[in-house]
Amino acid sequence: MPKGYGGGGEGCDGRRLGPMTLRLSTVILPVDRWHEGGRDRWRRAEELGFHTAYTYDHLSWRSFRDRTWFGALPTLTAAATATRRLRLGTLVTSVKPCSPIAA
Repeated sequence: MPKGYGGGGEGCDGRRLGPMTLRLSTVILPVDRWHEGGRDRWRRAEELGFHTAYTYDHLSWRSFRDRTWFGALPTLTAAATATRRLRLGTLVTSVKPCSPIAA
């Protein structure tokens, strides 16, 4: 087993290191309708053991310009109802004019 992996090893100052824990995160784009796979993506991230799942929103995404995409905060709110242990967060939150009535 390589030094510094799992069982420890020595740090650059020669001190003995203990076991390490690696926390993995993922990004889930808010492009799927909740009932068409959106919920399943967040649940799957939790099942796979990810520590945190992030999403983000932008004023425009070129690759999704002809497709529906959803706001980060409503997506995270829904993800919080579908998961139990997964930590949630935003990578980018846009300040944009939005009328809740128009949404």
